[in-house]
Amino acid sequence: MKIKCLVVDDEPLAVRLIENHIAKIDALEVVATANSALKAFEILNTQEVDLLFLDIKMPNITGIDFLKSLKNPPKTIFTTAYRDFAIESYELEVVDYLLKPITFERFFKSVDRFLRESVPIKKSVVEKQPEENYILLKSAGKNYKIDLDDIVYVESIKDYIKVHKQDGTNLTSKYKIGNLESELPFGSFIRIHRSFIINTSKITAFSNTDIEVSGIELPIGVSHKEEVDLFLEKIKK
Repeated sequence: MKIKCLVVDDEPLAVRLIENHIAKIDALEVVATANSALKAFEILNTQEVDLLFLDIKMPNITGIDFLKSLKNPPKTIFTTAYRDFAIESYELEVVDYLLKPITFERFFKSVDRFLRESVPIKKSVVEKQPEENYILLKSAGKNYKIDLDDIVYVESIKDYIKVHKQDGTNLTSKYKIGNLESELPFGSFIRIHRSFIINTSKITAFSNTDIEVSGIELPIGVSHKEEVDLFLEKIKK
């Protein structure tokens, strides 16, 4: 049996992109699409849905308010052009939070997470697909493959980023930190400052003003503090 997906977005091109991504994964199928939360509500009352791809900014009712209103919502992946709603999505315990434009590589990582966490009987599907637990960055004319587990934190330096790795080495690439943030898996990496993204598995200590990753102390930025505090509260529980 395939995993039944519902795609909800008021932008037709965005719906088409998600449909195209879903079509590339044998385990998934689109059972319906909707251009509003109200239409999605009707569909959920008449059809079985396993996985919901939900836009946030829509007319009449936002994706977040819609999800909150459901008594037994399906597993959900938010799709949005706005990072501002990440805090609320933590509270709703969604599978993932995808920032538009959504590449297939980033999309597949979300589906992979859903399959591993929610549908153990579908593990064979995951094994058929290459798990891309890495990023590719260009530096000095070469493309470098960097395993996500090797990243301690990423530092922004104007139009460049510096990736600090577990072995003490680093790699500098001409790339904007905001673009990289949208490509990294939600929850595994978090932006704590306009200049820093950290690997959450490398956290060794934290306070109200800074976070230590692999023994390196980094500041928490004012504009990111609310989101970071919410994430750290989950660690304390």
